[in-house]
Amino acid sequence: MIFLTIGTQEPFDRLVRTVDAWCASSGRGGDLFGQITERATYKPNHFAWVPSVTPEDFQTRCKQADFIVSHAGMGSIITALTYGKPIVILPRSAKLKEHRNDHQQATAKRLGKRPGLLVAQSEAELPGLLDKLTAEKGATGGEALTPFADPSLIAALRTFIHAKPR
Repeated sequence: MIFLTIGTQEPFDRLVRTVDAWCASSGRGGDLFGQITERATYKPNHFAWVPSVTPEDFQTRCKQADFIVSHAGMGSIITALTYGKPIVILPRSAKLKEHRNDHQQATAKRLGKRPGLLVAQSEAELPGLLDKLTAEKGATGGEALTPFADPSLIAALRTFIHAKPR
């Protein structure tokens, strides 16, 4: 199963339209389920979708997914990484009035080299990444995040806290 999520705040018609076109051309619409918000203008024709899901349903769908397709929202990214699921992100663009600024572009640039996180810089790149993950059945996932901080971070914090004031 492929899970598409665009977050809960704003529609992301460019992403939904691109995924819908990919489903139509690839015949993979039966493998995809999407959450696209109530305010979405574009309504997909080639995959099942709902305007919203409960937090519990979101977690369940992420756990069950072979991979996730999303905007570059931190909630979606962290959830995918927590479950060790590959995620393809298409960052929203302020220039296209999809968001108020380009923080999602910065997120994609900063995290884009992480194993299991694939970045489509444009909607033209997205179908190729979806084909790749579909062929691999999501096998490009990275290691699941642990619920604990990296030991080097903990050591640095301990050093900082126990340092004598100057």
